[in-house]
Amino acid sequence: MKASDLFIKSLENEGVEYIFGLPGEENLDILQSLKSSKIRFVVCRHEQAAGFMAATYGRLSGRPGVCLSTLGPGATNLVTAAAYAQLGGMPMLMITGQKPINKSKQGFFQIVDTVEIMSPVTKMSRQVLNGSKIPSLVREAFRISQEERPGAVHLELPEDIAAKEVQDAHIFKPSKIRRPIAEGKSVDWAVDLIQKSERPLILIGAGANRKQAVSMIEAFIDKTGIPFFNTQMGKGVVSEKHPLFLGTAALSDGDYIHCAIEKADLIINIGHDVIEKPPFVMKNGGAKVIHVNFFGAGVDEVYFPQVEVIGDIGNAVWQIKEKITVQDHWDFSYYSKIKKEIDTHIVKKADSNSYPMLPQRIVQDVSDVMTEDGIVTLDNGMYKIWFARNYRALRPNSLLLDNALATMGAGLPSAISVHFIDPKKKIIAVCGDGGFMMNSQELETAVRLHMHLVILIINDNEYGMIRWKQQSMGFDRFGLHYKNPDFVQYAKSYGAHGYRVVKASDLKKLLKKCLTKKAVHLIEIPVDYRENIKVLTKELQRKVCKL
Repeated sequence: MKASDLFIKSLENEGVEYIFGLPGEENLDILQSLKSSKIRFVVCRHEQAAGFMAATYGRLSGRPGVCLSTLGPGATNLVTAAAYAQLGGMPMLMITGQKPINKSKQGFFQIVDTVEIMSPVTKMSRQVLNGSKIPSLVREAFRISQEERPGAVHLELPEDIAAKEVQDAHIFKPSKIRRPIAEGKSVDWAVDLIQKSERPLILIGAGANRKQAVSMIEAFIDKTGIPFFNTQMGKGVVSEKHPLFLGTAALSDGDYIHCAIEKADLIINIGHDVIEKPPFVMKNGGAKVIHVNFFGAGVDEVYFPQVEVIGDIGNAVWQIKEKITVQDHWDFSYYSKIKKEIDTHIVKKADSNSYPMLPQRIVQDVSDVMTEDGIVTLDNGMYKIWFARNYRALRPNSLLLDNALATMGAGLPSAISVHFIDPKKKIIAVCGDGGFMMNSQELETAVRLHMHLVILIINDNEYGMIRWKQQSMGFDRFGLHYKNPDFVQYAKSYGAHGYRVVKASDLKKLLKKCLTKKAVHLIEIPVDYRENIKVLTKELQRKVCKL
């Protein structure tokens, strides 16, 4: 059997359905082997986008998404996607080609040390030196990628190794795994700390979105009556229509939710680690923290929990729930006041007819047309904060955003990946004009594959988040401007449908139309970001915190 055939059979053994990537001279053996495989090769227009697709597949399925590139520039184009998956806790396998390693055909043409380049942004980066080692290397790559904390892995397959015949290779079946459960004494410590506290508060982070811990966490909240908030990547673990939901920590500080956080004397931190922007800063003598996660807390000067409950998150929360007794001295009255303020604030100007449109109205219109199981994928920009704060996620991973690497360019590729996982879902990609143009070429991929996607381009003709930062720091407006194409004509040139919102009342009608008709739809929305400074300000927070 040829080594490249063995590689593909090893991937089939792992249940791989798709490989996202680009062809190249050094991966032609792999492509030939894929031709007769049940694995579908998805031709993309840029390696970075292929990597984002693979990472999103891993994020939603829990199984490593797979992407393929050639050597040199093809491989280096995957680096951002590798960091995206690594920081975001998304299992992903990257396969890259390489020149022959046993003899040289072209000197050092296109050769860079890809294994070393990938090492800092992956959990494992290895070169295949012997075809007979392929099954064990693939099995190990999948195991490491999925193991908590999930992330990116990389295998480099040189051209000459891929073409060689391999004798007596054994493919390893994936082993059955049960995650360890939390030790009883740590659960007892956590229960004791919660019962002695006066104003406990629950935080739900990204780790809880990776595994099915929903029912356990919701049961714990319902039994205790302890209010909860979430990080951006923890949105939807428990429905945000739950009466005890306070809000999302979309900003590092200066938002209403931080009033509640500052009032808490204990934070029960479920599934969060400091790779996401910390929604609170620990201080000596301040609120205590219980860390509930698959792995121990990384100690930082802003994060040093007093109790750690390490093990399967769902089981750990269930154990705490079973042992805890509701306490009469718990006082949630302040949280109730803050919730009223947040709920009132969130809907302000959500029905505004001003044009260009306000972000509050855009978020509301998207929320109104999406089904409970629909998925919104976000690129990175100012609108991400507005969606994180104002959009109510009702299910896990129904609002996909990146608050770990926080890279631009992932919104459209992520939506394409969602379509592969479940083409019947309603899918909306929300991108800024800057982020969209970084991988806009994948419009062709979506059209070629006859997908049903709706892409919103929030257009302010500049890098809006950086403008907000400049303004809030008192700097002059500088270095932000560029010229955009005519997005409507741009979409049509790829064979997609293009629209431009010309008045605020158009958007919801357009969204309903586009979500009904199967095609790739692009809607350009001119946005007015003047509300950024007015609404997202510490002055308002200080006023609310005095309640």
